[in-house]
Amino acid sequence: MEKKVLTYQNDDIKVSYDLKRCIHAAECVKGLNEVFDPKKKPWIQPDNAAADSIADVIEKCPTGALHYELKNSSRTEDPSIRNRIKLQKDGPIYFFGDIEVQDSDGNTILEDTRFALCRCGGSSNKPACDNSHKKLDWSAGIDADTSRMPEIEEEKHANLIIKLMENGPAILEGSYTLESASIGNYSSDKGVALCRCGASSNKPFCDGTHKEIGFEG
Repeated sequence: MEKKVLTYQNDDIKVSYDLKRCIHAAECVKGLNEVFDPKKKPWIQPDNAAADSIADVIEKCPTGALHYELKNSSRTEDPSIRNRIKLQKDGPIYFFGDIEVQDSDGNTILEDTRFALCRCGGSSNKPACDNSHKKLDWSAGIDADTSRMPEIEEEKHANLIIKLMENGPAILEGSYTLESASIGNYSSDKGVALCRCGASSNKPFCDGTHKEIGFEG
């Protein structure tokens, strides 16, 4: 997974922007347009708002492309109380919480509070989404079959590991809450396998199709 991090700062805040992880979800633009404006250069202008207001908006960035460091405050971004998984229609899977992404050997490649996992199979920056689903005209709903996922009453507050299988799915380790319009909020700790090739007939879960189509990732 590649990085291209740019920084914008003043005396109160340092804003980090990872160009490779941005998919233009535009939460920053909608939340604080006087600071985040793609029509201006530089497109991030931290002098135009209070540092805490900028931090509030950055924490809404679903991909983790934006982060902040406050220079005159002890405030840092805490993971959300629950590890949340949110399916995007015809798009990636958003993760919010105490997130750790590992390769197939168990090496940590990312620790973050927000992450967008590619599920169309076409990203050139796997496992992160890069908006290739739009170019491919890829489609997927936001439903999920939870019949084989034991529901837990209360999610354990611990990190959620997303383990990437070589040329295969992403295996979850830990507890999480799956958010879907069809099932509401469903908490489980089942180590499910999430499809990364984009071709499963049981999305968002893997059904082994990656082997048939020769998926590489």
